[in-house]
Amino acid sequence: MVTGASSGIGAATARELTRTGWHCVLVARRRERLEPLAAELGGEYEVCDVSDRSDVDRAATVVLSRHPSIDLLVNNAGIPGRGSFFTLEPERIEAVLRTNYLGGVWFVRALEQGLQPGSHVVNVVSVAGVVAFAPAGPYAASKHAQLAFSRSLTGLLAARGVRVHTVLPGFVETEGFPQKSVLKSAFFRRTVIGPELVAGRIVEAVESGKRELFVPRWYRVFALVQALLPGVSARLVARSGYKRS
Repeated sequence: MVTGASSGIGAATARELTRTGWHCVLVARRRERLEPLAAELGGEYEVCDVSDRSDVDRAATVVLSRHPSIDLLVNNAGIPGRGSFFTLEPERIEAVLRTNYLGGVWFVRALEQGLQPGSHVVNVVSVAGVVAFAPAGPYAASKHAQLAFSRSLTGLLAARGVRVHTVLPGFVETEGFPQKSVLKSAFFRRTVIGPELVAGRIVEAVESGKRELFVPRWYRVFALVQALLPGVSARLVARSGYKRS
């Protein structure tokens, strides 16, 4: 199962998984996007809003009735939260947390019985999960929470033989997350990657058993700077941000 599969990293991941032999169940809110993609890939789809716990429970019940064992769950669904804690609308802040963090929690809970020894869970977090990017503070907070969830889940499911993989991409150019046209920093604009690279690394993580990886790998430097030199990290972030629309 791949959540947020109607576009961006989710769609690219579904294509890459299908190419390597997986049968995918695509999950997202937009039926008009899911239906043709599932037909293209020879997979299935289920319309679901991951931020709605009851809708997640419903979708999981339907999928488990067809597939009692879930070999791989990719928690990828996410929405942007660009703006500060003072400027972003309260409703958007709540939506970001429900989608980016709680959506993955609800899906793992709902699919628990289908996660058997040998199953995998991939949580697509972000470098924003280890670096507090002030111009998108609510988004970074949701990803910090998602990272803590993913790391906790790693230990929780290990005894069952279920592997958890945490993937932390940097700036990725997608339909829902335009980057090159909105980032002020020329340096950060040069670091923007495409969703296909992330999709390839997700498959690599599952096949190799890697627990946690950055995309691209050198993005780990940002995490080290945040951990070892938080003052320097704060000053660098303060000089970056997004262009005014």
